[in-house]
Amino acid sequence: MNSLPARTSTSGRRTRIAAAVALASTLLLTACTGAADSNGDAGTVRVGLVLEPTSLDIRTQSGAALEQVLIDNIYQGLVGRTQDGQIRDVLAAQHKVSGDGLTYTFTLRKGAAFHDGKPVTAADVAWSLQQAKDTKTFIDSPKLAKVSSITAESDDVIVLKLTNPDSDLLWNLTGRAGLIFEQAARNDRSDSANGTGPFKVASWKQGDSLTFTRNDAYWGPEPKVKKVVLRYITDPATAVNAMASGDLDVFNPIDGTLKSQLEGNPDIALHTGKTTDKYTLAFNNAEAPFTDKRVRTAIRQAIDPAALIKAIGGTGVEQGGPIPELDPGYEDLSTIDAYNPSRAKQLLSAAGAQNLKLTLTYANVYPTTIGDVLKSQLADVGITLTVKRVDFATWLSQVFKKKDFQLSMVDHVEARDFGNWANPDYYFGYNNPQVQALYAQSIAATSNAKKEQALRDAARIVSEDAAGEWLYTATEITAVRHNVIGFPVDGGNSRIDLSQLQLK
Repeated sequence: MNSLPARTSTSGRRTRIAAAVALASTLLLTACTGAADSNGDAGTVRVGLVLEPTSLDIRTQSGAALEQVLIDNIYQGLVGRTQDGQIRDVLAAQHKVSGDGLTYTFTLRKGAAFHDGKPVTAADVAWSLQQAKDTKTFIDSPKLAKVSSITAESDDVIVLKLTNPDSDLLWNLTGRAGLIFEQAARNDRSDSANGTGPFKVASWKQGDSLTFTRNDAYWGPEPKVKKVVLRYITDPATAVNAMASGDLDVFNPIDGTLKSQLEGNPDIALHTGKTTDKYTLAFNNAEAPFTDKRVRTAIRQAIDPAALIKAIGGTGVEQGGPIPELDPGYEDLSTIDAYNPSRAKQLLSAAGAQNLKLTLTYANVYPTTIGDVLKSQLADVGITLTVKRVDFATWLSQVFKKKDFQLSMVDHVEARDFGNWANPDYYFGYNNPQVQALYAQSIAATSNAKKEQALRDAARIVSEDAAGEWLYTATEITAVRHNVIGFPVDGGNSRIDLSQLQLK
């Protein structure tokens, strides 16, 4: 969940967990793809996705589904991120950071306007960022905690001053905390949007689709397609059938166990992309029996990630720790608490936890295969696992907010979300002052080398402490029809920038 788990507590609301209300498993798919003209300018591209928002209010509604499609396409910030995680100027024509890391100066791009035609002003920018900082109910508000002042110093210059250096500030400004809104706008953000991006929200049919139309007054290069229809399909077989029959132009992600049904289709290409999607088996560290490190370690050693990855169709790589390969501070920690069922049995015996009975609660947007494999593997060491798959709204209320669970599993989508492990109020219930101190060091670092070393040290402690089990980092298979170009295939579960989309 792009936001949730990572995306929702007071201080690290985002995990941007991959999550959304479960949809009907069968959808009637109807739409026609527009034919491209000689300039590649075309009608409609139909994109199939899994995670549907429950509200369009990106400031208050958790869930990766919002960031996945609204940021870059509808809403923008002063800065954005590239597919490989680099910072790029967006509504800012340029930015400058002082040598002490305490002053950030942004020069506003000329000609940028909101979808209602009003120009983007420095006052709008300062108001948006101040609102994000001051309104604690806004998702990611804590990410601006070190900002002491936000000032529109002229018509096109905005200055942020910090109390302490924050090595993540620019990155955080590429997310929800940095989005720019029109101060005078009065639209209902729950079902409409007034952004600055290359597309506008045209309509939203809940339980079915979200439709974008081209912003003909966009300040940047005009998109090559007039309309994008995002169709939400939670049933993997239905999605594959829709691609095979021509009802969709793109689908992300294809279930790895079903990809063979599309392989060899001359009209479809399958692309495998990297992600920061961390399929995490969360322990409720604040409650017994997970207060006993021996039990936590035993569960980790009872799980064979390689077998699980094989069972889901090979769409993942082993991770071993809380930081994925694409993020700063990554280290291969897969040898820590590696699969060792014999040792797991010994640890459970030493902890007096033989014949342990546990419940795994996770959202039904994730495959039953995951719960089935975990149930089988834990049974091999004497743990009886009851698997409860619930709708996402129930998961959000019970697990994420009330912390009423023993084990849970979720895809923590968001990049650079290690801070969740340094937040004792997060639903993990993990409280380690040493980890918290190292994370604080990483944020205060003024060099990348120091930042990454502090993160590596903290991540190793979290893994050695068996604070959770990192089942795998997902690799995504995106199915793309032959006449579609420009659809991003890396990181699609957290951001899908549609600005380069074309039909040929």
